[in-house]
Amino acid sequence: MNSLRNSVRLIGNLGTAPEVKNLDNGNKVARIALATNETYNNAKGEKVTETTWHNLVAWGKTAEIAEKYLDKGKEVAIEGKLTSRSYTTKEGEKKYITEIVINEFLMLDKKSA
Repeated sequence: MNSLRNSVRLIGNLGTAPEVKNLDNGNKVARIALATNETYNNAKGEKVTETTWHNLVAWGKTAEIAEKYLDKGKEVAIEGKLTSRSYTTKEGEKKYITEIVINEFLMLDKKSA
């Protein structure tokens, strides 16, 4: 049951190609936007699709693989953990960010011939 603590699993489509940065310590970090869709019928019986955007972060080898294989529009399954951080802008405003740190991902798109 311990593996259930702070565990996130999502399937969606990438809204951006991974934005990869090489850090001074030689490590890599990739930032990715993932869209998940939920479809339901409203009170009038109309089909409604709601899209939710998720900020993803990959580190090290996972970032390298994401940079090489992932691209905008691709369907992926991810498993990771939810994290939060904050920072202060130059104007002194405090900003809060919630992200999913990817542990693993699986490409779901079929290979093109």
